[in-house]
Amino acid sequence: CTVIFTRLATRDLHKPISILFCNLAVSDLFTSFSGFWISMLFITNPDITIFGSRDMLAPYALYTTSILSTIYNLVSIGIERYLAVAESMRARFRLARTHSIAVVLVSWVLAFFLGCLPLMGWNCLHAEQNISVLYSPFCVNYLVLVTMPNVVLAFLVPLFTYLRIIIILRKRKLRMQACGQATGTYKSAETQVARTSISIWLLALVSYAPFLAGVIFDATNQRCHTDLYPSVYIFRNCTAMLITITCLGNPLLYTLRAKLRAPRCLSAQRPRACAI
Repeated sequence: CTVIFTRLATRDLHKPISILFCNLAVSDLFTSFSGFWISMLFITNPDITIFGSRDMLAPYALYTTSILSTIYNLVSIGIERYLAVAESMRARFRLARTHSIAVVLVSWVLAFFLGCLPLMGWNCLHAEQNISVLYSPFCVNYLVLVTMPNVVLAFLVPLFTYLRIIIILRKRKLRMQACGQATGTYKSAETQVARTSISIWLLALVSYAPFLAGVIFDATNQRCHTDLYPSVYIFRNCTAMLITITCLGNPLLYTLRAKLRAPRCLSAQRPRACAI
């Protein structure tokens, strides 16, 4: 909430990337809210969170929607940062506020569509063969379809974009050294980008890899709920806690710490801002 209010109240932050940051905070807020909803259901009636019930469809659907929206936002931010750095791409395409708003709308529409499929009928309330053991009454094939491609997307796209950003900064620093120009500012920017990029990728890895492992276990498991209780459900709760930690870490990485300001690189003709 602090990130959202700060972004809305500060005029200097009304930029395309700030719209993505603010939307990421909204996604994290929904994730925390839906996780709190599931926790209250566990406190009041723990059996329905283990054996499944119609009452779990709505909170699980909201939880899935918010996680998907967070993943799409992380991917969008990585792509936007890459477009801001790559000169060849920046010459052909400049991200405007309308583009950011369109990305936000598309990500939410896609997240709501995929997240609400169980509410539209794709659930296993009346089918025992394909029911999820960890996330009843979701179906295993639905979890596999939604989880695997999106988690892989969350791993690979930020890894590619931030590695490309580091490589571009390294090449520009070497080019400046060849021209005999000072590179202290660029070296500092490169180090800051590298540390932040690694932190972003590791946070996504630590947060979503256990969840993906749980879904894979769920898809290959043939035992019933009582045989897995309580160790597997403790692991499931730990994965939810890791995702909640991501909601706390995103504002720190993307808003408070990751202020990647542009160093000035002098060209032969005029100063040029290299937005990172």
